[in-house]
Amino acid sequence: MTDRPVTLAVIIGAHGVTGEVRLKLFGEGVETLKSYKGFDAAGRALTLRSVRPGPNGAVARFAEIGDRSAAEALRGTELTVPRSALPALGEGEYYHADLIGLPCFSSEGEGLGNVVAVENFGAGDIIEVERPMGKRFMAPIHAVTIADERVVIEAAFAV
Repeated sequence: MTDRPVTLAVIIGAHGVTGEVRLKLFGEGVETLKSYKGFDAAGRALTLRSVRPGPNGAVARFAEIGDRSAAEALRGTELTVPRSALPALGEGEYYHADLIGLPCFSSEGEGLGNVVAVENFGAGDIIEVERPMGKRFMAPIHAVTIADERVVIEAAFAV
């Protein structure tokens, strides 16, 4: 496991005139963000002062953002923390960030490529695998075994 940055939210715009920002969340919700005091925002450190549920995600106030212009200037900025700052996981749990880049094999041992994304369209997680020649395919997480820094996909789903 590397200590690469993990994106927890992205600033989607300003909220009001005092420097609050609207956030699109990628984690478990507002309460999760409260456990982190600071974030990296494209090389800039932001200190969280408050966060609450808001339209399409959350509304946050950062010590370094004092007005609407400063808030608008950060639109599209990802808020990240180091992977090591995330809570420990239980048996069989994983962070999507840990799967990206892992090599994939079929249950019959054939090399398939590497995980390039983990998506969820409402029915459960789906991993996206890119083959060596660039073609991609998706497999449902229930057809996947994750162990020893590799992903094994049941042969019927490894198309």
